[in-house]
Amino acid sequence: MAKQEGIKEIASNRKAFHDYFVLERFEAGIELFGTEVKSIRGGQINLKDSYCSIRDGELFVRGMHVSPYEKGNIFNRDPVRVRRLLMHKKEIRKLGDRVAQDGVALIPLSVYFKNSRVKVELGLCKGKKTYDKRQADAEREASREMDRARKERLNS
Repeated sequence: MAKQEGIKEIASNRKAFHDYFVLERFEAGIELFGTEVKSIRGGQINLKDSYCSIRDGELFVRGMHVSPYEKGNIFNRDPVRVRRLLMHKKEIRKLGDRVAQDGVALIPLSVYFKNSRVKVELGLCKGKKTYDKRQADAEREASREMDRARKERLNS
């Protein structure tokens, strides 16, 4: 995500970029309690095994772990509870149709603050095969080697 005014990234799901091809990106709000927001401000969030589902015209994120706030006592909620995402009904219907037809998944890619509101970046993703992952790793390694060689040549 590009650094823009008023946007501060809290967490990103790096595993999603390894396991999936990201076809489209969407922004959604998230329904949270006060202690969860305070915990997220401290960076206590994990998106590693999270995914989104659509039920009864509503969008939910599952598997997102928000650690309990240290000073939250009785107001802390379950760290892995299902949280509702906020999007327009028309957008949710469109996403539901795409997920049902194309065999793609909705995966949370990152969580960030946008002008003091917590937002979730969703990706419409298609799974990678093992050979795709190996090819991506090989390309990444080749680009690193080229960068090293270029840097070494400039320093010589």
